[in-house]
Amino acid sequence: MYKNKTVCVVVPAHNEETQISNVVATMPAFIDKIIIVNDCSTDNTQQVVEKLKQQYPSVILINHETNKGVGGAIATGYKWTRDNNIDATVVMAGDGQMDPDDLIAILDPVVDEGVDYSKGNRLFTGEAYKKIPRSRYFGNAFLSFLTKIASGYWHVADSQTGYTCINKKALLLIDWDRMYTRYGQPNDLLVRLNVYDLRVRDVPVKPVYNIGEQSGIKMRKVIFTIPWLLFTMFLWRMKEKYIIRNFHPLVFFYFLGFVFAVLTLFLFLRIGIAWHYSGRIPPINALAAMFAFMSASFFTLFAMWFDMETNKELK
Repeated sequence: MYKNKTVCVVVPAHNEETQISNVVATMPAFIDKIIIVNDCSTDNTQQVVEKLKQQYPSVILINHETNKGVGGAIATGYKWTRDNNIDATVVMAGDGQMDPDDLIAILDPVVDEGVDYSKGNRLFTGEAYKKIPRSRYFGNAFLSFLTKIASGYWHVADSQTGYTCINKKALLLIDWDRMYTRYGQPNDLLVRLNVYDLRVRDVPVKPVYNIGEQSGIKMRKVIFTIPWLLFTMFLWRMKEKYIIRNFHPLVFFYFLGFVFAVLTLFLFLRIGIAWHYSGRIPPINALAAMFAFMSASFFTLFAMWFDMETNKELK
């Protein structure tokens, strides 16, 4: 236990036979249970964990018969801790990329300060740009910006980190069977947490790379799939939080911003066609395009400002 609270660590693992032993061996002694979810590994991960169970009684192994993705593995672990009344549940990757020295910093906001969900932020430290591969660093920054808009947690960055801690209240509120099961799971979860007005905090953690891990992330794929996920989840949050649960006029501002954005594209396209065929720009068309662009910008920025004000107490 930690400060009279039961603590469990969920470890999603897919083909981690070379790394999983070190993850378990470096786990702090106060951890009550280590739930390793073997997500249909094709290597010897299951056999390695079976041996670890003999040495570490706190280890519990759950095997997936089909691959459900990292999000699906985390959801399985979350459902176990929810059903077993665990006070605080931490997620640590099976590849050793999460430093156990940062675990207490991740735990304290949830255990001591009434935060519902704390998450690591590798971008706080100046080491991030040097240690994180460039493509992943800039991809992370881009997705973090989109996640701010989609989730309403404007103070949160490094949305792709999986080093997190969640409390019992949040575990009971979220429907884990509906959570996204692939690499967009942290983004999806932040949106769902916001709908329930749960408090989220970023915690500085050290980025850990080049320790033998093998990333399964294909940046060329997730750079398109996760933005689409965020767009659909943003629309869902607008409906659930600002229409169904507690109506807020910011939905009108976002809607008008979208309408004028579409109108802007149409008018600028019309300008381009007119210039191509006649060599001149119709003045009225140009004025209308600028008016539409300014209206889209103002309506969208006001909507974002309203969203920030509404969610500022959730830091």
